[in-house]
Amino acid sequence: MTKTALITGATSGIGYATASEFAIHGINLILCGRRLERLETIQKDLGKLTNVHILNFDVRDREATFKAIESLPEKFRNIDILINNAGNAHGLDPINEGSIDDWDAMMDINVKGLLYVSKAVIPGMTERKSGHIINIGSSAGKEVYPKGNVYCGSKHAVLAITEGMRIDLNPYGIKVGSVNPGLVETEFSKVRFKGDKIADTIYQGYKALQAEDVADVIYFAISRPPHVNIADVLMFCTAQASSTIVNKENN
Repeated sequence: MTKTALITGATSGIGYATASEFAIHGINLILCGRRLERLETIQKDLGKLTNVHILNFDVRDREATFKAIESLPEKFRNIDILINNAGNAHGLDPINEGSIDDWDAMMDINVKGLLYVSKAVIPGMTERKSGHIINIGSSAGKEVYPKGNVYCGSKHAVLAITEGMRIDLNPYGIKVGSVNPGLVETEFSKVRFKGDKIADTIYQGYKALQAEDVADVIYFAISRPPHVNIADVLMFCTAQASSTIVNKENN
């Protein structure tokens, strides 16, 4: 039976790579994002491989989130897989110099946005007593590093919410897990450093994880047999040992 997956933050990076991987395996896709033009282009491309429906909304907007998911046509209503991928980091400042707007953006997208989408999708899963949720966290949810403060806090929250989901949804047979990458070469740094040239140097001198590497792990997790749940994955590139230790000399 063909499954249907909803992926947030699907217009680039890990979200897009996951959508592409799922499409190759014939999974029907509901792709969510803020950039309508990009969503339409992806729908056209991946539509050659599978059925694709797009939803153009911002996960920070509670009303828009529920309205978008409620608008799904009948053939896309039964969501088997939810990939809560939408997330961002804004700024890299010590707590005493941090921007409240940056803090709001990170908490609104990384935590509240994840909760809004989950709240809209989970009732269908509990009713059917089946489903699989994967929340995309970060190594920043496992350790706190200098100037990471609020971003690390938001990703620690993602892991705590994931564990709470797994406990609460266990009676319904719903799988819940998280995939937590370290350094991944995507648009992420350009957003974090607000277009500053430092963003171009983040991945120099070593081979960072690619979005496709993370997508491979996500697909592995959702393709396990019914009795197997990949609860938690921490993944680094070989050059990375922790959030603060990256070997650039031998790469």
